[in-house]
Amino acid sequence: MISTLHSLGQPAVNPTHLAVANPGALIQSVDWVAIAPPLIAALAALLVLLADLLLPEARKRLLGPLTAVGLLLALLALLPLTGGQPRATFCLPGGQGGTGGCSYVADHFALVFQLLVLGGALIAALLSLHTVDEQRLPAGEYWFLLLSSAAGAALLPAARDLATLVIALEVVSLPSFALVAFKRDGRGGEAALKFFLSSVTATAVTLLGVSFLYAATGSLHLSAIADGLGHLPAQLKPLAEAGAALTLVGFAFKVAAVPFHFWVPDTYAGAPLPVAGYLSVVGKAAGFAGLALITNLGLRPYGHTWGLLLAVLAAVTMTAGNVAALRQRADSAQGAVRLLAWSSVAQAGYLLVPLAAAGYAGSAHPLGATVAYALIYGLVNLGAFGVAAVVARTSPANRLDDYQGLFARNRWAALALAFFLLCLAGLPPGVVGLFGKVVVFRAAVDAGLGWLAVLMAVNVVIALYYYLLWLAKLFAPAQEPTVAAGARLPRPLAATLGLTAVGAVVLSVAPQLVLQVVSGSLF
Repeated sequence: MISTLHSLGQPAVNPTHLAVANPGALIQSVDWVAIAPPLIAALAALLVLLADLLLPEARKRLLGPLTAVGLLLALLALLPLTGGQPRATFCLPGGQGGTGGCSYVADHFALVFQLLVLGGALIAALLSLHTVDEQRLPAGEYWFLLLSSAAGAALLPAARDLATLVIALEVVSLPSFALVAFKRDGRGGEAALKFFLSSVTATAVTLLGVSFLYAATGSLHLSAIADGLGHLPAQLKPLAEAGAALTLVGFAFKVAAVPFHFWVPDTYAGAPLPVAGYLSVVGKAAGFAGLALITNLGLRPYGHTWGLLLAVLAAVTMTAGNVAALRQRADSAQGAVRLLAWSSVAQAGYLLVPLAAAGYAGSAHPLGATVAYALIYGLVNLGAFGVAAVVARTSPANRLDDYQGLFARNRWAALALAFFLLCLAGLPPGVVGLFGKVVVFRAAVDAGLGWLAVLMAVNVVIALYYYLLWLAKLFAPAQEPTVAAGARLPRPLAATLGLTAVGAVVLSVAPQLVLQVVSGSLF
């Protein structure tokens, strides 16, 4: 064939030129230890789905404990990654020596967020055990969706390219739509539809921004995008700036920042309580992890621009959330859940403050405050949803008035909720909540955002009112004669309350267990 082409006057093709110079460079070994946490959660989801097909109906109650065991194993898989240098895998050829050209990096940032999302998913699973049984939810589908979403949430903080980030974020979101719709009182479908439409809009905006960034820089890896943005020709800068803005707007939907927060109250009130707690912690943590990665690693050259944008979003979000929570009526149906929903919007504003500070500081050091505060908020907020689940057993409307006199009916649940509310408010003895707010204040002041720190102080005072008003109801005399305590709480629900309450007390006694995250390097 070669000689024939040569005889026809065509240049001869050397067969050796068709081969890669170094074929071994295209073959990579996967670091299974590094990817173990999300992988175990994903395998547990498949195992639950398979077990649902094979187990008889009487044995399907085992699917819940199987889910909890899978999440516990995923948490234990973090232990081998805690020492030594960051581990990376799925790297570009020639990029294995560092982490810049890798799609998955198990560094300090990834491990802390994986601890948060997997731990939050485990608590949500424990909280769901009695809900699935009592409300007769389809067990196989419920546990499969919860594990699938948790696997995506564990993958996202370790992602280091935009494609993996977007895919992981959708793996978190898509199962959540169905989980919200599991509530069968007529509100679940509407809540799921609002959640779905807002999330799809956010995804579309994010993908458009990602495509602009890729067109401008020629890469999807965050480190390469940062390098490309620093050396862009003038004609491509508007495209890159538009891409950066659209990507940030898309993630602002995911973290429920104002004005992209409209789906939160109805979604939380319409979802099963464990799912609402899961969304308020795990879903929000995944969104913040993605936002932190994109801004601090991918959009690093535009730090002052996105720093100002996030500072404004933080100010508006914390103010709108607290004002809306302040106006929540005590006699409205699902008022307690809506108050927690608006509170989560305000807490998202606090979590945005260190992200904005990182833009002004020019380094990722202020992110430690966001991580520490997210860990504290996640634990106490899931505990508050646990108490809401206790009250919902006797008062399905879950109004704030239903909590009046709770101490006389269930003193341990009342004491636990009181401590959680004090932690959220940042008042002693909820010392860990106070220290969490202090590190966020410090991040803002150190970055020169004094105006934002002052506004946060004002919002903390506003939040004190509705937290303390709810707290006072717990110990006030009941409006009606006290009803004798009903049946004992289901063991999983009691275990959830005990776990979250003990965790909050331990962190209040030894807040350095969380606050040491602030002093270390995340990347």
